[in-house]
Amino acid sequence: MVSAPDPSSPRPARVAWLARAARPDFIGYWLFCGHLLTVFGIALSNILLGLTLLWAPRLLRGRRIDWAPLAPMLVPLGFYSVWMFGSIAASFDPVTSLGGLRELFTLSALLVAPLFVRGEREVRRLVDVLIGVGAVLAVAGLAQFLLGFGHLDKRIRGPFSHYMTFSGLLLICDLLLIAMLVLRRERRRFWSWSALVVINVALLGTLTRNAWVGLVVTLLLYTAVRAPRWLLAVVPAAVLFALLAPRPLVERAVSITDLQDRSNYDRLCMLKAGMSMVAERPWFGMGPEMVERRYAIYRPPSAPRYEVPHLHNSFVELAAERGIPELLGYLAMLAATAGVAWRRYVREGRDAGPRSDLYVGVLLALLAFNVAGLFENNWGDTEVQRPALLLLAIPFCLAAGDREKEA
Repeated sequence: MVSAPDPSSPRPARVAWLARAARPDFIGYWLFCGHLLTVFGIALSNILLGLTLLWAPRLLRGRRIDWAPLAPMLVPLGFYSVWMFGSIAASFDPVTSLGGLRELFTLSALLVAPLFVRGEREVRRLVDVLIGVGAVLAVAGLAQFLLGFGHLDKRIRGPFSHYMTFSGLLLICDLLLIAMLVLRRERRRFWSWSALVVINVALLGTLTRNAWVGLVVTLLLYTAVRAPRWLLAVVPAAVLFALLAPRPLVERAVSITDLQDRSNYDRLCMLKAGMSMVAERPWFGMGPEMVERRYAIYRPPSAPRYEVPHLHNSFVELAAERGIPELLGYLAMLAATAGVAWRRYVREGRDAGPRSDLYVGVLLALLAFNVAGLFENNWGDTEVQRPALLLLAIPFCLAAGDREKEA
């Protein structure tokens, strides 16, 4: 006599999980997530993004593609991508500028995100895991203090090749986490507070001023909107920081406004050179990959450096390299996401809405990313650009999930 299977046995649950794991949407979701969670190893991230794109036809087989949720983004994203080709054609060296087409590979993630990440549950899972990875990387960065890192000539950088890349990722994770802790009481768990501490300590430890400015400006603006009375605590907090923080941190913070600081003056020189490039070629710019090669022609005579990898300003870099229309395309992408996030935030009940932390987190993280971008070309840093593209995609991923439920 054959006995009936025991429902409490772990085998049925295991079989059900394996069946779910074999589904195309499950595989596609984790391939997409994987390319974001491995940006510290860009080769692996590229492989996973490539596999994601190759998996898309399998996921969409027999399904009608609903582009409506992404409609507000399609025009600016398409314009941004097409104008890049014009900039390449008008470049001083079109062959060299062809290297700029690599960005289209990364931008494809924004286009396919609502196909692979659909609805609140999947978005939250990805955001939680991204914050968790950010916390782990922050711990890895803090551990570098034990290896002699921590001063200006040898800053902590985690597993990344540069401390600014490290701080750029931490900044995005930090703002997403802060929004969650402020707006979702049920998500105020031990791991969340622990992640907040290690991420911010590591962010301070990078000594990266652009990220500090992005974080502080964003939090001050959010406080002014949400709880303006708390602004009265800014001066006492600054005094406590000056009295209690380690001296290198205080000196680094004070140097932000010091025009005699060599790196500050260097950025002013790069700004002047970039504006000269824009004035000379406002429509198509110098061409992708050409700003670095032509900087010596436009640099002020007193500039500290003859060669720079970029202009340390995302907005000036885009305009100088590809023209003002390309910069407007980028701003239009930001506006598309901000507009959708704000409208859905208001429609769902503002702070009382079930997804308010996601919408506010996107808005805060994008603001901090772009404020920091006034002093660093973080949009041109692939490892930071990919999480930023996730921010641009989140409102559309939520909208895609809503339409799927309504269908």
